Amino acid sequence: MRIVVSEFISLDGVVQAPGGPEEDTEGGFAHGGWSHPFFDPEVVGGAFDDTLGRAGALLFGRRTWRTMAGAWPGRAGDPFADRMNSIRKYVVSDSLDDSDLTWANTTRLRRAEAFGRIRESRAEGDGDLLVMGSPTLVRALLHEGLVDELVLVRMPVLLGGGKTIFPADGVKRPLELVSETTAGSGAQVCVYRAVGE
Repeated sequence: MRIVVSEFISLDGVVQAPGGPEEDTEGGFAHGGWSHPFFDPEVVGGAFDDTLGRAGALLFGRRTWRTMAGAWPGRAGDPFADRMNSIRKYVVSDSLDDSDLTWANTTRLRRAEAFGRIRESRAEGDGDLLVMGSPTLVRALLHEGLVDELVLVRMPVLLGGGKTIFPADGVKRPLELVSETTAGSGAQVCVYRAVGE
């Protein structure tokens, strides 16, 4: 099972709150919903359909899981929403308890056990373990060398600051560009795979 990260990302590396104004205002972030003008249903939407179609399970950090759990269950009847609602989901959190896990097929992983369980998933299981959003979790996964593929949807905008997925630990991590597709909106879907040195 590969660990695949899929992110909307600005040209200056920001991934915070691409979906809406109230999604994540931490740190005074005022540009929530910044990805909408560049979303292209065919190229960007197609990339998300493909990525989700290969997923055997989803992995989230707490904040992103809460956002998704508040949005997707009410959208039944759409094939993408149906897939999001039916697929296995894992959320890394020490603050959620079982009564919070109202989104179908969700399992909580305590932080202390999460990386061990993720390593086990890489050795067994079918499909990809897909991470969407969850910048703190993605930074930790990159730091631990647990990301096999990055699907970055680069939007032609500078946001001037906000959350990023990239660890600032001084470690070089070579990547191979596997594919790049540009939408008419200027969004670019870039797929990178981790390579050994």
